[in-house]
Amino acid sequence: MNLCEIGRELERRYDGLVRVVQENPDLVVEVAREKLLEVCRFLKDTPDFEFNFLIFITAVDRVDYLEVVYCLRSMSNFRQIMLKVQVPADNPEVPSLTGIWPAAGFDERETYDLLGVRFSGHPDLTRILLPDDWEGHPLRKSYPVDKRPVRTY
Repeated sequence: MNLCEIGRELERRYDGLVRVVQENPDLVVEVAREKLLEVCRFLKDTPDFEFNFLIFITAVDRVDYLEVVYCLRSMSNFRQIMLKVQVPADNPEVPSLTGIWPAAGFDERETYDLLGVRFSGHPDLTRILLPDDWEGHPLRKSYPVDKRPVRTY
């Protein structure tokens, strides 16, 4: 099954909750937040798909909303897919994927630390790069640039 067929199968299976936004050269799919876990399990566990490797999780601040981006790879079928989930800027929360890919834990913590996306169900959603007492999330566009003094050497 090629990537275009995978995209069509996802749209058919999750009618209205999954939308293919790009097919070539990569498959990019928008997924409704409430279907993220189900779609990820389906992509990982379906023998024809076998997206068994989570490459990364990140987010993009689009001002009005945050876009959480997941890159998955099928090591056995040599293909890749990107999933995007839009969440409101004032309530940026998605389910954690640590129950599907344990390695998601580090990327979820980094995305929380820098952009403030909360991953519900994460076993240890704490800062990973910044000090525990850091206020705010510095990769948000609303973060004030003069929040902390810059050290000069």
